[in-house]
Amino acid sequence: MNPLTDSALSVLREAASLAPAAFSTSFGAEDMVVLDLIRRHDLAIDAFTIDTGRLPEETYALMQQVEQRYGRCFETFYPDAEALQTLVRERGINGFYASIENRKSCCGVRKVEPLKRALACRHAWVTGLRARQAESRAQLAVRAWDDALRIEKFNPLHDWTEQQVWDYIRGRDVPYNALHDRHYPSIGCAPCTRAIAQGEDVRAGRWWWENPDSRECGLHAHRPAPIPLRVAV
Repeated sequence: MNPLTDSALSVLREAASLAPAAFSTSFGAEDMVVLDLIRRHDLAIDAFTIDTGRLPEETYALMQQVEQRYGRCFETFYPDAEALQTLVRERGINGFYASIENRKSCCGVRKVEPLKRALACRHAWVTGLRARQAESRAQLAVRAWDDALRIEKFNPLHDWTEQQVWDYIRGRDVPYNALHDRHYPSIGCAPCTRAIAQGEDVRAGRWWWENPDSRECGLHAHRPAPIPLRVAV
């Protein structure tokens, strides 16, 4: 074990102490590190994912790999069928390209509302966010109160670099999304994700037609106040 992993585990144990705790995963590289830590150390943190209905086939393939590797270890939440039907009827199947308002409405139905259901009655929310992923996440804290969702949020990889994430994955043979090998560092819904060029920001492939300042889906758009983390003893 190294100090970086020890620090992440300390954060995860702090989250687990506030049970019931839940980890939201989209099966990106960072999320696979967090999931591996949770499963490897048998932490009392439930995992869940949101199937928006527009995910890449490679993400579904990884979900199957995860179940083969770790067992049935996550629950899947889906958009409300009636709300989704209304969204498509009023804004079109690919209406999110037309405006930021349309795109955020799509994310609201497909992601944010299922997230609220998944976190209902939870006391702690764990994510795989890193501060260096994007300018909008530069002030990411290790632990913070999410005022919009009324829950304590933990980011155990907040201070990790991309290289450290991949060192962990390769060092422990952790499964990962095949799209990462095709220059997709950040993976969301298929229509809203593209490969990036060398030197681009790691989230440049997400909603690339928008201004960088608006490229959040609403799950992590607000900036909650940080909370000091207790030191595990």
